[in-house]
Amino acid sequence: MEKVEEFQNLQAQLQNLLIQKEALKLQKFELEKALKELENSKEEKAYRVIGNVMIVKSRNDLINEVKEELEDLSIKIQNLEKIENRMVEKLKSLEKEMKG
Repeated sequence: MEKVEEFQNLQAQLQNLLIQKEALKLQKFELEKALKELENSKEEKAYRVIGNVMIVKSRNDLINEVKEELEDLSIKIQNLEKIENRMVEKLKSLEKEMKG
């Protein structure tokens, strides 16, 4: 019975991980759109909302910030994908053990 519980717990953990990964992918998509807009802009300054405050920054500073954030998100997504792959392999292994 404990294999079944372990399998179910791992399935729930995998589901949570997939939700986190999708949220990060959505953030990345939004940042990619923002970066494209910033790069196509002819303005010297741009606005960034931080909490309830809107601040003015140079366009180049914001481009660099967004690129750093995109890099961080990519690393986080890659890490989650590695964990996801390990979980899927563990689930397959548990499934074989329960059938066998």
